[in-house]
Amino acid sequence: MADVKKIATRESYGNALAELGDKYENLYVLDADLAAATKTGIFKKKFPDRFFDCGIAEGNMMGVAAGLAATGKIPFASTFAMFASGRAFEQVRNSIGYPHLNVKIGATHAGISVGEDGATHQCNEDIALMRTIPGMTIINPADDIEAKAAVEAAILHDGPVYMRFGRLAAPVFNDPATYKFELGKGIQLREGSDITIIATGLMVAEAIEAAKTLSADGIDAAVVNIHTIKPIDEEIIVNAAKKTGLILTVEEHSVIGGLGSAVADVLAQNYPAKLIKIGVNDEFGHSGPAVDLLKEFGLCAENIVSVASKAVRSK
Repeated sequence: MADVKKIATRESYGNALAELGDKYENLYVLDADLAAATKTGIFKKKFPDRFFDCGIAEGNMMGVAAGLAATGKIPFASTFAMFASGRAFEQVRNSIGYPHLNVKIGATHAGISVGEDGATHQCNEDIALMRTIPGMTIINPADDIEAKAAVEAAILHDGPVYMRFGRLAAPVFNDPATYKFELGKGIQLREGSDITIIATGLMVAEAIEAAKTLSADGIDAAVVNIHTIKPIDEEIIVNAAKKTGLILTVEEHSVIGGLGSAVADVLAQNYPAKLIKIGVNDEFGHSGPAVDLLKEFGLCAENIVSVASKAVRSK
């Protein structure tokens, strides 16, 4: 995939905000002293009167965002995923979730791929935390095209939205001419009859590559992209279970409470099928180059192929 264009979804986030600022005059952006890293500085440069740096006070920033939303504005509160979901959880829950205010949270630098920043910043729990807040919509886009579309979808959605973006450059595989983002709808990227790989975020591109390798080995793998983890597309998951009877979820997040858990809930209630989860196990990350860490934690096409092959053979 060396010749494939790669863009970090945090870049997509910043660019989308700046592009959409003209179209939506009630769009405001808040940041917690990380505008260069979250890429909201792009919006700040273009719309300085609609940008507020709240300093290293993430909880307060969520309160400010709630206040703006209460006056009819559409605020995007931006910071690292660790701080948005961890440090500010109480304010997100009580000031945004409980009154169901129209606040959008742009959480960048999620997952193991934060790399050298280490375990304290590698947030692998954010999806699990946000899933517990009633009425919270969770979006985890896979590439630049999807991330930009997700930002506008969040604007058009009435209610709180948590958007997860990455630091590491991600392969761009969607076609901007044909791509259509539908909130709550998964995307069937590849049909298959032996196993269904359901992936989200950075892992979608890895799942696509894994499916190609599996096909060469005689295994017919379907690939589904779940960009909206809550509300999740139950129909596409149930149909996959009925067709292949074997589901493999892949996520750059803890295997506890994330995509795999959400898919397990759907299967248990609608159509029980064998489920295997690839993600960060019950452990913390550590500092290191992002690409190396992804391989170490099994978040790569090679490991997906290995796990999928073994699962199909033991079917």
